[in-house]
Amino acid sequence: MRRRTFLAALATSQALAAEPDLRVAVNRTTIESAPLLVQQIPGVLVLPVANGRAASAQLVSGAVDAATGSETQALLNSVAQPDLRIILTLAECRYRLVARRSAGIRNVVDLRGKTVGVTRNTSAEYFLSAMLGTARLTESDVRLVALEGEAMPAALAQQDVAAIAIWEPHAQNAIDRLGTDALVFEDPAVYRERFNLNTTVRVLSNPAKRRALVNLVRAVIRISAQLENSIPVLATAIATPEPVISKVWSQFRFPAALDEPQLRAVLEALEPWAAAVSRRQPRSKATLATLIEGRVLAEARR
Repeated sequence: MRRRTFLAALATSQALAAEPDLRVAVNRTTIESAPLLVQQIPGVLVLPVANGRAASAQLVSGAVDAATGSETQALLNSVAQPDLRIILTLAECRYRLVARRSAGIRNVVDLRGKTVGVTRNTSAEYFLSAMLGTARLTESDVRLVALEGEAMPAALAQQDVAAIAIWEPHAQNAIDRLGTDALVFEDPAVYRERFNLNTTVRVLSNPAKRRALVNLVRAVIRISAQLENSIPVLATAIATPEPVISKVWSQFRFPAALDEPQLRAVLEALEPWAAAVSRRQPRSKATLATLIEGRVLAEARR
């Protein structure tokens, strides 16, 4: 009896010892996630999910301690979870709008009345909206077709849509499929995604969790400094061929930093779109500023 009790207690202690310091939901399909996918970080359990929306949902529900996601997902999900906080920018990515020349498209204005594939309620939809704005068009001037990124290259090649607006590697895969029929529009001055690591006030208020977050950020800074050397590992992690990642690598930056003034300006610029998507009133600049928490990074840099 005593032996069974001892073994049960030992098993429990081993299970507790194996419990990670942090659970982090990570989009397993994007290059932006690279700093969290190419090396195992002690004490961190990476939970791969299908997309940024799923990662954010895990954070909002409290199932994880942190999650990756674009600034648009932070805006959309911080309504349901006002305690959401952005603590680090993992990556910046220039998006591309890929169109078929054979659809009669030469300029952005030619998208009027055309079918455009986009993943709804994401940074890609905001990018499309912003690019249309450069030609004085709105989303109502095109026919939106809801598609996930991985389905877009085939949809474009099969002429199901005339254009797509999406992140990498799907834009590059579409360009490769179309060959000389591909026409690419991009403008980082219009939109450049900020892909962040997010957490909540609840996690930040837990001393052990906060220490673990500091250690995680410190590891990400180290990994990001030599990330290009890890492309083979990343290719396996996100099931994307190395040559494709190499082609699009120049579309990315991995700053492992937090430019608070710039990020505040970005959130303020995107908030009217996020409010319209959520059918609510835009929040104030003061409220948006509370979404950024720079003290974890400051501690990690000490």
